[in-house]
Order: sequence, then structure tokens, then C-alpha cells
Amino acid sequence: MAGRDKELVTLVAEQKILNRIYVVRSQKVMLDEDLAVMYGVETKRLNEQVKRNLKRFPKDFMFTLTAKELAGLISQNEASNWGGRRTPPNAFTEQGIAMLSSILNSDTAIEVNIRIIRVFTRLREYALTHNEILVQLARLEKEAKSNSRDIENIFSVLKELIEKERKPLPRKRIGFKPDNG
Repeated sequence: MAGRDKELVTLVAEQKILNRIYVVRSQKVMLDEDLAVMYGVETKRLNEQVKRNLKRFPKDFMFTLTAKELAGLISQNEASNWGGRRTPPNAFTEQGIAMLSSILNSDTAIEVNIRIIRVFTRLREYALTHNEILVQLARLEKEAKSNSRDIENIFSVLKELIEKERKPLPRKRIGFKPDNG
């Protein structure tokens, strides 16, 4: 495969991963059924492996969505294909996804995990860059506000000078003045 084609395939794969990352409980997560599709296993089998290794998945690695959280995801993402499950989906954080690679030992699972972790890393880098930009914008806004006061003062002084210039000053007459006396 040519270099450009491989880059395109990687980009498409990364975009598919990005489309399956959701924010729940202020955390970026992926759902069990999306991960199962990517790993090429049934969701039921993925969750069986997780249950067998539950000690590896503390609450900050994996949690089960509440009905309200699931309903919110469905409405936000217009995903009607999430219906019909008997159990609510499990949501895996970045650390939980990394832990999945230790229990799903196929080549596909390892390759997919590497891609997912790279996407999460890029998201974190983007968030840091985005945050730095926001901090710089806030600083510029403060500077602009203080500068705007200075500019307002300059304009006010200029207006006063212009107004003074418009008022005719009393003039002394030039020329011959006859003596009246």
C-alpha cells in the first residue's frame, strides 16, 4: 500500500474512532458495543471477559450507563440503533480501554487499542492547546479593556480640543482706530 493510501486509511479509522467517543459524567468514553465491533467480537463476549476480570476495571476505568445517561446519548447523537438491549451499556474511559488490551489478546484487539489510545492522546493534546488559546484570549481581552479606557480618554480630550477650536475666540480688531477724544 502506498504511503498516501495508508495515511488515508489511518485517517478514516481515526475518524471512526472519534465518532464513537462520547462525553459522559465529564469523561470521554467509548461504549462496549462500539468497542466490540472494532475488536471484531460480540458485545456479550467482551462484557463476559470484563466480568471475569472485574478487578482490572475500577469505576474510573469503566462504569455502566444509567437509563438517563443512555437516553441523553441517544437524543444527542440520534442513534436509534442503541435500543433493544436488555442491559445498559458499559462505558470505558481511556484507561479502561487500555486495560481491555490485557484481557482481549487478539492481534486485532491490540491494533485497535493502539489506534484508540493514539486518538485519545491527540484529543488530550488538542484540549491542552485549546485551553492555552483560551487563556491567551482572556489575557488579550483584559489588555484590550484597559487599552479601550485609554483610547476613550484620548478621544474625549480630542473632542474637547475640537470643540474649543470651533468656538470663535474674541478678536482684536486690526487696523486704524480713530481717536474719539
